[in-house]
Amino acid sequence: MKIILTLFALVLTGFIVVQVYAYNEQQNIETYPNIVNKKFKDFEVRTYESSLFTSVKLSSSDYDEASRKGFSKLAGYIFGGNEKEEKISMTSPVAMSLGDESTTMMFLVPKKNTRENLPKPNDSSIEFKQEPAKTVAAISFGGWANDEKIEVNKNKLIAALDRENIPYTDKFYFLGYNSPYEVFNRKNEVIVELEDGVLEGIAIK
Repeated sequence: MKIILTLFALVLTGFIVVQVYAYNEQQNIETYPNIVNKKFKDFEVRTYESSLFTSVKLSSSDYDEASRKGFSKLAGYIFGGNEKEEKISMTSPVAMSLGDESTTMMFLVPKKNTRENLPKPNDSSIEFKQEPAKTVAAISFGGWANDEKIEVNKNKLIAALDRENIPYTDKFYFLGYNSPYEVFNRKNEVIVELEDGVLEGIAIK
């Protein structure tokens, strides 16, 4: 019994250390730059700056499969899987396109890096993609993401936008803010790009 209690204590201590480390890392990580234009009851409207991403296109639209394969490829690149064996800082969130038979996963490139000084990926399926500035609507949810939760929140966001008569496009994305081993305070979002000029019709508060 004493051995079991000792092992349990060691496992618990290790778990706590990992969670504290993950939390501290999350607080200091570089994020996709944006401003919040207006908060509604179920969602908020925000504008993102034009930003550079590393991206990879995957043949599957299944969240578990696409997220696992996409994260492995992109994480491999930033952790040294490139011609210079150079490590690139992790950023947040991880973005995944929604609604197609295929999925594109994207990692934000840190501001200190440019397309010109980024090392060439060893994996030829990884590309650099400049995302233009955009205005989006975003809905948040916690816990571990899956296809069902993403679809529920996507439909909830659509219903909320329809109630507010806010026009949107068909460009939906999932945003995940936590590393795979974080357990607490997990944050996920579904966002959709809004039509051009939509801010002119919204009373910003």
